[in-house]
This record gives sequence, structure tokens and C-alpha cells, in this order.
Amino acid sequence: MKFVSTVSALALMTSGAFAASCDTVVMSDVGWTDITTTTSTAKHVLEGLGYDVDVKVLSVPVTFASLESDDVDIFLGNWMPAQAGAIGPYLDSGEIEAINVNLEGTKYTLAVPTYTYEAGLKTYADIANFREELDEKIYGIEPGNEGNAYLVELAENNTHGLAGFEVVESSEQGMLAQVARAYDDQEHVVFLGWEPHPMNANFSLKYLTGGEDFFGGEGVVHTVTRKGFVGECPNLGTLFGNMDFTLEMENLIMGQILDDGEDADDATMAWLKANPEVLDTWLAGVTTLDGGDAIAAVKAHIGL
Repeated sequence: MKFVSTVSALALMTSGAFAASCDTVVMSDVGWTDITTTTSTAKHVLEGLGYDVDVKVLSVPVTFASLESDDVDIFLGNWMPAQAGAIGPYLDSGEIEAINVNLEGTKYTLAVPTYTYEAGLKTYADIANFREELDEKIYGIEPGNEGNAYLVELAENNTHGLAGFEVVESSEQGMLAQVARAYDDQEHVVFLGWEPHPMNANFSLKYLTGGEDFFGGEGVVHTVTRKGFVGECPNLGTLFGNMDFTLEMENLIMGQILDDGEDADDATMAWLKANPEVLDTWLAGVTTLDGGDAIAAVKAHIGL
């Protein structure tokens, strides 16, 4: 599923030389390892094409506000439907434009270790039954995240009997460190989980049912841009309309970053060197910034 028609139609509106503003691509990385992975991968490709890349680490709400204010050009991490409420007004106003589905088959909702699931915590409605074992805590990710806000709302409204539960906000790494401590001691813990992510290989996990009204079932990740970006920069619109990722790719690279301590840029560069065939799809119809051979330039940049 793609929004290729949107990209193509907008690209036709602009011809000739690229606008000066297209020389530098400003991207947002919200600090999740999957988005760091895809953003770093895109950065290598863009630099190979001759673009300068400015990656800003921003929260999800600030990312959307920055796209609206034209301070950010593109964001590869619009998880849907989980972010539908946060991004919806911007899409409705046209200030943010969705141009591609770059990943399919994602999961994002509360998760528990398999031993907790087998003990009876299988749905959101079961959480309150484990109040004491969980120490009335649900572990979320970074402050300002829309998933955290949903969980706070459940507790405040006593939905599923969750009154009194604290949503502990932390970084992805901080949350997973807490999960690891509980897991090693076989203690019960409930937290925001998602796939792609090596947590699914590092822990035996189960995802809870009951949060579908917000998180949905399996989801997708959209590539979104500031208003008019594709029309102003059609070469980049074509590239980002082509650039799709896979769960296998992201799980592999994320594991190298999180588990092996590799630098994200090093891990993604190694993946591109090992999988150069992906460039045939990503760079179809794309040129370098100055109109040259895109595939040859990117391969030279990554050392092939």
C-alpha cells in the first residue's frame, strides 16, 4: 500500500532545477531505535545523492508541530493507528502530508512476559487483578508520547479498574532495563511493547488485547512530510515514496544497536553494503542532487 499517486501528482507540479531549500533535508528522529535505524539508513542514501542531512532528535508532538511550522521536512516514524489522534488535525489541515507506507505488520500496545500472560494477565481488563504484583505500575516510554497519554487517561478514568495505577515514563532504554530486571527475577511487569524491536527476541512476550480502540491491531508506519515538500523537491518525493523497510531488516539492525552496542550509522552502513539490491527499488526514478546516476553515486558513497 502506497501513496504513490500523491507523490507522482505533486511531482508533476514542479519541474526543472531543484529548489535551493532542497539541498538540505531536515529529518526528525524521536529517539526510538526503529526510527533511528530508518533515519540513519535514509541519511546514508541522501548523502550519497549529494544532499546535506540535518537530523533533529525531537519528541513525537514536537515533531508534528515542527512539520507544521516547516522546521522539519520529513519524518519516517508515523506509527498508525496509534498516532492517529496526534497527527489527525495536521493531516486534516493539510499542514502534514502522508506520502508512503514504509513498513507493514507492526505491533504496538501493552505487553507482558509470557509467564505473566500464563498466570492470567491476558487483557487490559486483567491488569487490575495483578495490582499488588505490579506494584500499581505500568511502564511507558518517553514523556509526551501519545501511548503514555492514553494509559494515563485509562487510569484517570478508572477504565478497566486502573484507578491508582502510575504510568512510569522513561526512555526506551530505561523502560527495557526495568523489564529486564523484572524478567530476570520472574517478576510480573506490564509495559509498552512493539515490533519491530529486538525485545521480541530477547524476552518471551505476549501482547495484551483490549487496547485496540487506541492502538489498533497490526499497524503500519507512514512517511510524512511538511506541506508542499514533495512538490518543491520532487526528486526527494520520489525517493521517499520508494523507500520501504521490512520487519526483518529493522529487527536485525536494532539488535546490533541495542544488544551489541554498535553505532547506528555504522550498523546501517553495514546493512546497506550487505544488501545493495535494495537500492534498485529505492532509487528507481531518482537522480543525484545535480542530476547524475543515483545508484552509482550511492554505491560509491557506501564503498561498493
